[in-house]
Amino acid sequence: MDRSSRGQVDPFIVMDMVAEAARLEAAGQRIIHMEVGQPSTPAPQGAIAALSARMGTDALGYTVSLGIPELRAGIAALYQRWYGVTLNPDRVIVTAGSSGAFLLAFTALFEAGDRVGMGEPGYPSYSQILKALSLQPVGIATRAQNRLQPVPADLDGVNMKGLIVASPGNPSGTMLSKDALAALIGYAHQRGISFVSDEIYHGLHYGERAHSALEISDDVYVINSFSKYFSMTGWRVGWMVVPEDHIRTVERLAQNMFICAPHVSQVAALAALDCIDEMEANRAVYAENRRLMLEGLPRAGFDKIAPPDGAFYIYADVSAFTEDSLAFARDILHNAGVAVTPGLDFDPVRGRQTLRFSYARGTADIVEGLARLTAYMGQSAGASGGSI
Repeated sequence: MDRSSRGQVDPFIVMDMVAEAARLEAAGQRIIHMEVGQPSTPAPQGAIAALSARMGTDALGYTVSLGIPELRAGIAALYQRWYGVTLNPDRVIVTAGSSGAFLLAFTALFEAGDRVGMGEPGYPSYSQILKALSLQPVGIATRAQNRLQPVPADLDGVNMKGLIVASPGNPSGTMLSKDALAALIGYAHQRGISFVSDEIYHGLHYGERAHSALEISDDVYVINSFSKYFSMTGWRVGWMVVPEDHIRTVERLAQNMFICAPHVSQVAALAALDCIDEMEANRAVYAENRRLMLEGLPRAGFDKIAPPDGAFYIYADVSAFTEDSLAFARDILHNAGVAVTPGLDFDPVRGRQTLRFSYARGTADIVEGLARLTAYMGQSAGASGGSI
C-alpha cells in the first residue's frame, strides 16, 4: 500500500530521547528527566474532585463541538483576569489539546501549498503539522541579540501567508514585550499575513507577565492549553480564540475532525480555572528551579544561554563542546543519567550546536541533575585534556 509524501514528517526527537531514557530506566538506571516539557505535578485537586463527582452521575458523552458553554465562558473570564481583555465567549473554541487547535487553525487559515513562517529555534511540531497538511513551513532564523524572538526586520523579503509566534517561546523561554508583539502583529496585518499566537506557556512567568495578542488585535488566532500552567498534559484539552467571522468555519472543521474535545477533560478543565492558588504554588517551584539552573548550568560549563522569562526551559549554545547535539545528548544520557533534548528538534541547522534543558520536574531532581551534569562535564574535560 502506498504512503503519502505529506505523511513522511520528521520525528519529534525529544520523544525519541524519552523512549531511550525509558529503556535505561527499565534496565534499572535512575534517570533525571530534563528533556520533556511536562510538569511533574498532577492536575489540580479541584479538577480531579469535580470530575470524580460527575463520573457516577453523568454518561459524559459528546459535547457540542465548540466545547461546554460554561468552560468557554470561564476561559473568556480568564482573559479579563489576566489581561484586562473583554472577550465574547463565542470566540473561544475548546480543542483536543493545543495540537488539535493547530490543526484547526492551519486548516481554516491556509490553502494547500501556502507558506507559513515561524522563528527558529521553535517548536518542531509546527513544521510537521504544516507538512502533513500540504503546507510549506518557512523557518526564520532569529538572533541572540533579539533573545531568539523574531522581529519585523527578520521578515522582510520572506514570502509567506501566515506567521506563528510563541511568547514565552519553546525552547528559549524568552518573551516578547507588548511593543515587540504589537510590531509583529502590525507588520503581519500590513502585509496581509495571518497571525497565529501560541500562548500555551502563559501563566508561567518569572518577572513581568506575558502579553496576549488579544491585547493588541482581534484579527488574530490565539492558541492556549491546560497542559502547562494548569498541569494537565495528558488530559488533552486546549483552546483557541478566533475572530468572530471565523467561528462557523472552525466549528464545521471541529465537527468533522474531532466531534469534540474529551468531555471528561472539559469537566476537569472548568474546575481547574478555580485552582489558581495550587497553580501559583507550582509556579513558585519552577521559579526556584529556574534560579538553580541559572546558577548551576554555568558552573557545569553551559554558560551561553538566554535567561528565560517564562515557560520552564533553558536553551544553551554548546558549540564549544560539540557539532552533533544528538550524539552529545545521548552521551550525557548514558554517562550522566540525565536526559536532555538536542537542539535539532528546534532548529535543523544551528540546533546541531544547542541543547534544551527543562526544569519542569521537582526541585530535588533539578539539584541532582545539575550535580550529575557538573560531574560529567568535569570528567569529560579531564579525559580530553581540557576540551570536550
